[in-house]
Amino acid sequence: MSASGGKGRKGRKRRGGSGDHHPDERWMASYMDMVTVLMCLFIVLYAMSSVDSEKFSQLKNSLATGFGQVDVGKIDTASGVVVRPEDVGTEGTFTNDKMAKALAEADKLGALRDSMAASLAAAGLSNNVEFVIDQRGLTVKLVGSQTFFLPDSPALSMTADKVLAAISPQLASAGLEISVEGHAANAITSYPSVWELSADRAVGVLRNLVERGGIPGTSIGAMGYGSSRQVNDDSTEELRELNRRVDIVVLSNQAEDVRALIPEALKSKGNIP
Repeated sequence: MSASGGKGRKGRKRRGGSGDHHPDERWMASYMDMVTVLMCLFIVLYAMSSVDSEKFSQLKNSLATGFGQVDVGKIDTASGVVVRPEDVGTEGTFTNDKMAKALAEADKLGALRDSMAASLAAAGLSNNVEFVIDQRGLTVKLVGSQTFFLPDSPALSMTADKVLAAISPQLASAGLEISVEGHAANAITSYPSVWELSADRAVGVLRNLVERGGIPGTSIGAMGYGSSRQVNDDSTEELRELNRRVDIVVLSNQAEDVRALIPEALKSKGNIP
């Protein structure tokens, strides 16, 4: 009996002892991390499998446009037309559009020039007034200080008043910004400096155009360049006289890349300024 009882107590002791032992469960944390990562992976795969085909096509065309290699001919999400491989490096639609705008701008500036020239011719004032069309716009050159200004003075002569009165209506109706730019010869004058003389003459022309010609003050400005932008050297008095001028520049309102094509547009029309 005692032996049997001893065995029973020994067995019960083992069962009781097993209840006090706790197994290591740290592996469950790693397992849960792995499951979380797998869940994220499947979510990403699902999202990739449901790509908007239209947006994907737009992205593809946009990238193809950047490299100039694609065989479709429609507008993508970027601002431009997809370039076909055979058209890469050739003159495209955009260049033609810019040239068309440049041609139209050259025609507009030419019409403005012709209108002012006709007005001056009717008044017998064509002499000493020159016109130049370039990438800046239309320049009306009042050349010769003896014609338009009193000697070494910013005061306008009677001839200058008549010339400005003749061209003011066309300048006002054009509705473009105007830059009045004074230039002087590199010669000693009784004025403090050629800088101030050129600037004061430009301001005198500006005031005449605004106060008598009806040009809005918000669309016109004046500056003096002194003798820094001469068209001739100062070796003779005749050449110095050509450097004494005031330019009335009617500024083109086209984009810079269109303005850059204006000289080429004028050549193509056989109208070289």
